[in-house]
Amino acid sequence: MRRLLAMTAATVAAGTMLGSCTLGPDYRRPEVAAPTAFQYASKDVIDSADTLWWKQFDDPVLDALIDEALAHNSNIAIAAANVEQAAALLPQVRSQLFPQLGYSAGGGRERGREPAFAARLPNDPNPTTAYQAALSASWEIDLWGRIQRQSEATLANLLATNEARRGVVLSLVASVANGYLQLRGLDAQLVVARQTLQTYAESVDLFKLQFKYGQVSQMNVAQAESQYQSAAAQIPLIESNIAQTQNSLAVLVGRNPGPIARGKPLDRLLLPAVPAGVPSQLLERRPDLLQSEQQLVAANAQIGAARALYFPSISLTGAFGGASGELSKLFSGPARVWSYAGSLAGPIFTFGAVSGQVAQAEAAQRAALLSYQLAIRNAFADVDNALVANANLGQQLQAQIRLVAALKEYTTLSRKLYEGGYADYSTVLQAEQALFPAELNLMAIRAQLLASSVNIYKAMGGGWVTQADRLTAGGGRPPPGEAAGPPLF
Repeated sequence: MRRLLAMTAATVAAGTMLGSCTLGPDYRRPEVAAPTAFQYASKDVIDSADTLWWKQFDDPVLDALIDEALAHNSNIAIAAANVEQAAALLPQVRSQLFPQLGYSAGGGRERGREPAFAARLPNDPNPTTAYQAALSASWEIDLWGRIQRQSEATLANLLATNEARRGVVLSLVASVANGYLQLRGLDAQLVVARQTLQTYAESVDLFKLQFKYGQVSQMNVAQAESQYQSAAAQIPLIESNIAQTQNSLAVLVGRNPGPIARGKPLDRLLLPAVPAGVPSQLLERRPDLLQSEQQLVAANAQIGAARALYFPSISLTGAFGGASGELSKLFSGPARVWSYAGSLAGPIFTFGAVSGQVAQAEAAQRAALLSYQLAIRNAFADVDNALVANANLGQQLQAQIRLVAALKEYTTLSRKLYEGGYADYSTVLQAEQALFPAELNLMAIRAQLLASSVNIYKAMGGGWVTQADRLTAGGGRPPPGEAAGPPLF
């Protein structure tokens, strides 16, 4: 036992000294040609990227929906399970850096000769009984850093999986907020459609009464009726969109499809402030970029693991135990068994097996690098697109408000002219047919403007993702597998 312990201690010390030699390139973050500012950055910005920005809408119902989604959404639960799965691989790989200790035990009874022949050898018992027990140890010295590089790659994959989970949190919050805003926009459109339909119904009734007494022609009645039916056809379409949006929201928050509670109307929701930030901050803010970078780290480490296959592997094994013909004397008897050995194995001619793995790892690293660089450019574009959409939608909303006001005045004046006999009903019909879609479009643009703020926060990322992560079922725990040393078993 002392010899085995001494050998184990010596191999651990040797591995500590020799294991520091690792092949392959060490990871360095690639240089990124980040612009100094976003093209369409607003001057009126605040540092709100680390706050729960959806509370700026000032709608408790929206806040409750997001809290419910973070606690019960299935995609977050699936992503968390993926993290646990990735974390389970890390101790498996890291365990190869340390000696593997085990035990074995066995017993048996054997008859080696016929009884008639055995009687001539009274001092040689037959059948015989034997018991044996031993402790064993084995260790592959990571002389070239193959296991260490594999451990680096596994850890990077774990961190990438965790960033993917945080990306699900980011997308979920944005999807719930956008879905709720879309729902409130459809609600507003439904109110406009029903009010317009009621107005058109009153016109139809009035024209029918006037036609009855010969004050208007049948054409006026038909025009009013066609206008009414045109508005009526819009209501089922809006109601269908409302039902589908409600069902999507219900699934997002972890419910079965069904109705969704409403909070403040669309025109009373506050517009969140534009968050401050510079392009270079996206590298630390956005989970998808952090995920892509960790995938690059893993691919970089795999190059060293592949290059180590060119060199020999050194393994040490040892065992110490006891043997006895009686079970009671297995550990107290004089018989001791032990063994220790070392082995060295390496390639000579592999006909491309090792070089192919190295080339594959190097190509995978180049692909990961290009994917990371492309993800960064797409992130810059996402923010610029969200910023310009927010600015233009604000201008579009003001223009649409003015358009609706002008069309309302036009409708009022045309009806007065018609009632005074200075214009025919087609003028009124033309005005009302322009006003109705303009009012529907106004509600849609108002909802789009609010949603554009959501898209800015989604594109910029930030500390709000970490705060939202704490509201999930996992409470935003760090990924498992970060312990300083390996588990014993």
